[in-house]
Amino acid sequence: MDIKVQAHTNGARPLRIALFSGNYNYTLDGANKSLNRLVSHLQDTIGAQVRVYSPTGPDAAFEPAGELISVPSVKIPFRGDYRLALGLPRSVRRDVETFKPDLIHLSAPDLLGSAALRFGRKLKVPVVASLHTLFDTYLDYYGLGRLQPLVRRQLWKFYGACDCVMVPTEAIGEELRAKNPSTPVRTWARGVDPELFNPGRRSQAWRLSQGFDSNRPVIVFLGRIVMEKGLAAFAEAIGLIEAAGHAPQVLVIGDGPARAWFEARLPGAVFAGFLSGEALATALASGDIFLNPSTTETFGNVNLEAMACGLAMVCADAPNTRALLRHGRNARLCVDQPGAYAEALSELILAPDTRARLGAEALERSAAYRWSEILDEVIEVYVEALGGRAAATARRLAARRHGALADLQAAGLAAL
Repeated sequence: MDIKVQAHTNGARPLRIALFSGNYNYTLDGANKSLNRLVSHLQDTIGAQVRVYSPTGPDAAFEPAGELISVPSVKIPFRGDYRLALGLPRSVRRDVETFKPDLIHLSAPDLLGSAALRFGRKLKVPVVASLHTLFDTYLDYYGLGRLQPLVRRQLWKFYGACDCVMVPTEAIGEELRAKNPSTPVRTWARGVDPELFNPGRRSQAWRLSQGFDSNRPVIVFLGRIVMEKGLAAFAEAIGLIEAAGHAPQVLVIGDGPARAWFEARLPGAVFAGFLSGEALATALASGDIFLNPSTTETFGNVNLEAMACGLAMVCADAPNTRALLRHGRNARLCVDQPGAYAEALSELILAPDTRARLGAEALERSAAYRWSEILDEVIEVYVEALGGRAAATARRLAARRHGALADLQAAGLAAL
């Protein structure tokens, strides 16, 4: 039977999932890109019905996958590009009850997520969570570092109350298991689309159109332009290699509230602004060295995209970066100091053979992260949470990967 067939034998109906998000599509970031891709996968492969509850803004960043229901929210102080949901009002509760979800998926430990967790208990449906951001790691950048222990304890308390938690890396999983040994924890990594992100997107014409010298390497920053992405370390590292006599070419891809600050400290850089799709892939593949000094990433989607484009990687030596990269083999991993980043950049500017080797190794490593298999793992978690069917799910997913999946929903819902 084709995996897109939605009809079921024995009267089974399509799986219904209520997804609660702090930002589903009003501002583009790595978390909501992953969630939208997941919803599309659920709809396309098992015919699931997904209703998404999230704050919305007046101007959406992109069309959402699934049915999006707006929940009341306010702008977050100091970060007006993001919004905070004000819990789960009665009208939204009624909508959830009418939808009759088989499973609730929480993607943020905010007021909305906490209220949805309690409501899920009232409805007696499984509640799973996916961890996308360790919010306590942002506090130092906003002068609130003293609150880190309290916020981290609250995060672990929230996730510990769920039926299963999906974490992006095993390093985070180990910490969560230590705090909540009775809570099932599964790894949900992220993927990359090799048809979009690949070295073949490199364009000398694009480089020339941006004013880059074709004979000198281009150092790339990609991401939301916010302080917690390591902007200060990036700018200072560029300043250090300039002081050492290099004339670095710098490309910044992205936008955000700290853009003016960043532009003032990188007056010679090309700021390409927000890019997506083929435009993003072309710009990224047309660089040479990817510098990511962020220590707050839970996975690093941008790292994976740069790896798939064959760039030489220079990143902060953090546990979650090491889930993707190995120092000396496919990257230069540095202690989080501008001088260390500058030293690695200077080496790669002067050593084209080393750049090429690191880029080729990074490209090879990225091949292990393909969206279809990674998203299938989320379906496994869903069916496991629905109760007592983990072995059957594993068999059916294995059959699908060999081209013979019957109907995953029948396994997940036959007993509902």
